[in-house]
Amino acid sequence: MIYDWSREKVKKYGTRIAITLGDEHNNYLNLELESNQLAGQLIQAGLKPGNRVGLFMEKTPKTIIAMLGISKAGGVYVPLDFKSPSERVAKIIKSSDPAYLFVDSHSIHQLQDLLHIDSELSHIPWIWWSKEPMIYADDKPPVFCYDDIKLQRNTPHGVVRDENTAAQILFTSGSTGEPKGVVITHKNIQTFVNWAVSFFKMRAGERISCHSPLHFDLSTFDIFGAFASGSRLFLVPPEISVNPKKLTNFILDNNLHQWFSVPSALNYLARFKAIPDGGFPSLKRLIWCGEVFPLPALQYWMKNLPDIQFTNLYGPTEATIASSYFTVSEIPEDNSEIPIGTACDGEKLLVLNDDLSTVKQGEVGDLYISGVGLSPGYWNDKAKTDAAFIQPTDMNGNKERIYKTGDLASVGKDGFVYFHGRSDYQIKSRGYRIELGEIEAALGQNEILREYAVVPVKKNGFEGTAIGCAFVGSGVKNGDIAPDLKKNLLDKIPAYMIPHFWQEYEQLPRNGNGKIDRKKLADEFEN
Repeated sequence: MIYDWSREKVKKYGTRIAITLGDEHNNYLNLELESNQLAGQLIQAGLKPGNRVGLFMEKTPKTIIAMLGISKAGGVYVPLDFKSPSERVAKIIKSSDPAYLFVDSHSIHQLQDLLHIDSELSHIPWIWWSKEPMIYADDKPPVFCYDDIKLQRNTPHGVVRDENTAAQILFTSGSTGEPKGVVITHKNIQTFVNWAVSFFKMRAGERISCHSPLHFDLSTFDIFGAFASGSRLFLVPPEISVNPKKLTNFILDNNLHQWFSVPSALNYLARFKAIPDGGFPSLKRLIWCGEVFPLPALQYWMKNLPDIQFTNLYGPTEATIASSYFTVSEIPEDNSEIPIGTACDGEKLLVLNDDLSTVKQGEVGDLYISGVGLSPGYWNDKAKTDAAFIQPTDMNGNKERIYKTGDLASVGKDGFVYFHGRSDYQIKSRGYRIELGEIEAALGQNEILREYAVVPVKKNGFEGTAIGCAFVGSGVKNGDIAPDLKKNLLDKIPAYMIPHFWQEYEQLPRNGNGKIDRKKLADEFEN
């Protein structure tokens, strides 16, 4: 089970620090003690195996202790983004139907807002999970408080020992606007983490970043990869992610050995030329996942950090963290493509046509995934599960469960799989079929941009779909950049691919996973 990694480390590394956030440190002994005590408290309070428990809290060591304690008590933890719009959070809470809701001093006011918006949530029992004096969310007191667990014995609870049971539910955006809960099992997480710890040669005592929010599956690898290897996890405070100097100082001052994040964070640092003189002497590996890493930014990182490992991971939440990998061994040339690579152990990448037949080498098709990482499906939604996870029969009569990612891909002559964008981001405009990622690749060669995103825009008066470009300039916002960008693009892409609409921002909007919120940008262009 996912809590076994940290439990086992107590025997060897009990007094070693397991988690650090600023001046707060928790060693492996304390991690095991408090999560055991919490499990006992939850069992005493009536938590049943399979019950969902919402984590409406900031990313702190105590939140990770809560994850472990819930798992040991047989529950399923549901990380919630308390900074998301209240209506969306309310939908997720209702959908997951939690037995309890953990709340801390960071989120208590958001909970009060939720209760005022939707009184149906007031029936959910809540738990005050902070050392700070308790603040009531409403007239209803909490079931118990953080300090109450001290009365519990240090019993190594493990109510459910079936690896195929759910460990977490992660909610992602649905195409209809309704969030979808992806069920992830203990075995799903164990399989990927065991592969990754071995592949990256993670060792006890290493110092590992945790940049992503807890409701994003990248953090699952950060946390349990650190525990599986006996490393020390450094939680990145969310407020420093938009400050290049503070972020680079975080890597430098904490002597990090591993950094893992979405490329947006790395691209942001590259645009500010933020790598310090002398680089990051302790850094061994830099890993990214979730988006395409703009080539100029990757070139900048590799030129300035020539001795570290750069690895691209690929995979949707439905396939647990990542399903493929590719290590970039040398600085890529301009206009080259970085593949998503080769399947991780126990997984397969399939590039298929509409008939679910394998496409020829070099042809673009729909990317499917099969293997050990696949989620059992969407929480409480059989129809969506059956539509996304299918079991076609091959010519030999064998069935294989596969998941359609919604991405386009091809297999190159080198045998690696190459990503060609989202199937829903390949548009037809004025009679031409256009891949928006090609426009972004051309924009990425322009030094006057810090950030950019190209999105489809549905407007009357155009044949098909129009193209919008949102961007952040390298200087102050001045409104004079777009004409230069258009002129520059004409040297790189055909005229029919030049965006019709341009909008300059001081900072592009982000979704809860730290990625550029392309849907919001598209909506703003259309309004």
